[in-house]
Amino acid sequence: MKKFKRIPLLINLMKHNLSVTLILVGLFLLSQLVGMLITKEYLVKELPYGLERPEIEKETSFVYIFVFIIIATVIIFVLARLKMFRVWQIWFFIGVLMTLSISFSAFINSFIAFVLALVIAIIKVSRKSIIIHNLSEIFIYGALAAIFVPILNVFSAIMLLIIISIYDFIAVRKTKHMIKLAEFQKKSKLFAGFLIPYKKDVAILGGGDAAFPLLFSGVLLVEFGLIAFIVPFFASLALLILFLIAKKKKYYPAMPFLTIGCFAGYLVLLLL
Repeated sequence: MKKFKRIPLLINLMKHNLSVTLILVGLFLLSQLVGMLITKEYLVKELPYGLERPEIEKETSFVYIFVFIIIATVIIFVLARLKMFRVWQIWFFIGVLMTLSISFSAFINSFIAFVLALVIAIIKVSRKSIIIHNLSEIFIYGALAAIFVPILNVFSAIMLLIIISIYDFIAVRKTKHMIKLAEFQKKSKLFAGFLIPYKKDVAILGGGDAAFPLLFSGVLLVEFGLIAFIVPFFASLALLILFLIAKKKKYYPAMPFLTIGCFAGYLVLLLL
């Protein structure tokens, strides 16, 4: 009986309330499953709008991707330091438009996909609709997976997760610059990731936390087929555990937990 009495106490100590936590984890899981469906379509068709993937070796592709991430982070950090909200708004709009256009084109005509993406991007930037924001985020990361999964293999995908996890830990716990970037995005009301405001708080999950597990799951989709769809469930479980043990008003690096979840799913695939 004592164990059951501790459950309400545990819920009260959680970073967010249980309903918000489950919604956030559910959105993450949806982004992974939808992203894998988008990736699956682009494994048998060309990218739209004449786009081409980078021509790099799969064994070392994780290095190029990581360097790109560092460069993008530095640019956003400069924008944050100089409080260049308008530039960030333009960059955000273009990013949303491009990724949604690619993702929608996996299922519908490319022109219609572009028009639909344009409408959503305008609403997302101008009206600040939480529903539109989060629903569009579900589709955004599939475009990134469609571009980068074919230039990765299992080894490079594993290395990318490990490096990103180490970087995430350092950026959140040591240098804390990732926290500053998150605060900048929240102030600009254009957050790259999932965002759920409730009461006087807000629950967030960065875009990278959705993108990198999806890249890993997409590579496993290539290697193992449809059974790889089980991997996002392990990553989602790891994310849920993080939110259950995390404390209020504190930032936590999610990638180490998500990486463990991804690796657990990979181990299950190997055993199967």
